[in-house]
Amino acid sequence: MSKRTRQYIGIVAAVAAYYIVHEGAHLAVALMLGAFKQINFMGLGLQIDIFRDRLTDTQLGWFCLAGALATFVVAWTLVLMTRRICASPSAILKAILWYDTLALLLLDPLYLSVLCGFFGGGDMNGIRLLLPEVAVRITFAVIVGIHLLVIWKYLLPKYSESFNNH
Repeated sequence: MSKRTRQYIGIVAAVAAYYIVHEGAHLAVALMLGAFKQINFMGLGLQIDIFRDRLTDTQLGWFCLAGALATFVVAWTLVLMTRRICASPSAILKAILWYDTLALLLLDPLYLSVLCGFFGGGDMNGIRLLLPEVAVRITFAVIVGIHLLVIWKYLLPKYSESFNNH
């Protein structure tokens, strides 16, 4: 399989993984709180819709924060498994997990630090019911910086070496 094909498969897998983890966390919380309404399919994405009147402001805040927390936990699980992943003989598996790790490390922190101001707030609308928005944005900006350092200094060298050995 060509490198380009592995890249495309990895990117598609990363988009799918992101939605499964992020929206899956929203779904789990909505179901636990008895507020799940429906799944809305929107273009290439999806969104968990809830009955807002069934949640307190605090519950809504946790519902909105759940996606980012889930992506953080899964991303760091993948970071901690990097040596094992890179030891795999499967180039396609490594490509998929490389792009999954990047997406899970970067998408929510970038959105919650910068992009939410340009795209209607999304999860930030609920998270700010728990914490001041400026504090959330600064925290996630710091997380973006840390994640970029981890990618540059740890993940990129490990994955590059692994792909060069095959």
